[in-house]
Amino acid sequence: MCGRFTLTVDPSELQDVLPFATVAADATWAPRYNIAPTQPVAVVANNGKNALEFFRWGLIPSWAKDSSIGNRMINARAETLAEKPSFRNAFKRRRCLIPADGFYEWRKDSASKTPMYVRLKSGEPFAFAGLWEAWRAPDGKTVLSCAIITTTPNSLMEKIHDRMPVILKPDAYERWIDPAESDPEALGRLLKPYPASHMTAHAVSKLVNKPENDSPQCVVPVKR
Repeated sequence: MCGRFTLTVDPSELQDVLPFATVAADATWAPRYNIAPTQPVAVVANNGKNALEFFRWGLIPSWAKDSSIGNRMINARAETLAEKPSFRNAFKRRRCLIPADGFYEWRKDSASKTPMYVRLKSGEPFAFAGLWEAWRAPDGKTVLSCAIITTTPNSLMEKIHDRMPVILKPDAYERWIDPAESDPEALGRLLKPYPASHMTAHAVSKLVNKPENDSPQCVVPVKR
């Protein structure tokens, strides 16, 4: 699964990675070192805006009776997107890019779990494959939410966890958020493990275990 990630780059650097979208800094923009479920996350959705927006992390299906279902729908398995009622419509029609520059996963050791920080060797930002939904709350407000798609691990990640988030290759970004693309088989071919040779991981402090700890210290390597 993917339950925490980072986005620490300046908007200008993210703009270079997403040249087809408008990436503008506003009052909500700040480096994030410990992004957690239910918090606002940056997305570029296939809603015709081609702009960076902030959605709630934890997908709330349009048919949900209340928003609490989103608390446990932070990830969606790539293998079953076309089958699961919670995700299949979003898979066909409501896809998004979720920018990041690293993510955390907890490696099971003999007596505990070690938080690991995973990123590209280049240090460049990238984009997770995501799904989004618009849910109408009882008070009439619309809540925009999203989930990160996961897949089987590559050779680096399988030493840490049995799942990993789908990191799209840059040449797949625009296709993934093309509103006209609805072929599940074609889209599914984009949801592969990212090459392990382009990634690196290191152990970090257990500070990251608490979402309220959101500082550069979260990503600093520690010896184990």
